[in-house]
Amino acid sequence: MKPANSVCVMCLLLGSLAWPAPGAADDSSSTWIGKQAVGLIAGGMLPVRLLEPQSSKLNGVAVHPSWQITLTDPIGESWWSGTIALGVEAAFLGVTEPTAAYGVGLTPKLVYIFSSFDGLKPYLEGGGGPLWTNFDGRIREQGSDFNFLVWGGAGVSYDLTTHWALNAGVRFSHISNSGLDTPNSGLNYLLPFAGVSARIF
Repeated sequence: MKPANSVCVMCLLLGSLAWPAPGAADDSSSTWIGKQAVGLIAGGMLPVRLLEPQSSKLNGVAVHPSWQITLTDPIGESWWSGTIALGVEAAFLGVTEPTAAYGVGLTPKLVYIFSSFDGLKPYLEGGGGPLWTNFDGRIREQGSDFNFLVWGGAGVSYDLTTHWALNAGVRFSHISNSGLDTPNSGLNYLLPFAGVSARIF
């Protein structure tokens, strides 16, 4: 599936999740729904070359400030019990290899947070959206400055206080222009990351 199609499917899914179920607005007993948090993670980009045309080693630094809101109470009653959150995240990429370049983007994201572990909350997340770069003429795999960033990963959040938490994890990210221009071999990288988040509501 092309990145643009993936983003459209994700937006439709996120929209359906955000639409309140009948009677949900009257439920005032929830301690999860509506909780909001802001965060910041950063990490080093490690190149992943899956196809022969992907010859460049994409190294650099990525910084992602984010916001998210919890949409559900915990689902299930086993170890996999968790909540669903919807959010949005900015992407600031500083590429150092194969040449100096940058990327700036914005991606909606969906997060599943495991809630059955006290103080320690593993989570799965994914997102995708537009990425504006200066890759054209600098990085051989991409023939346009407008691209898409699609990513997915896993992490863990550790509560320091009732409002502050530390985060660490790893993501797999893919950059492509979805065939809007040539070449379009795509770029992949792993992002081990660490960061901090704060509950604001």
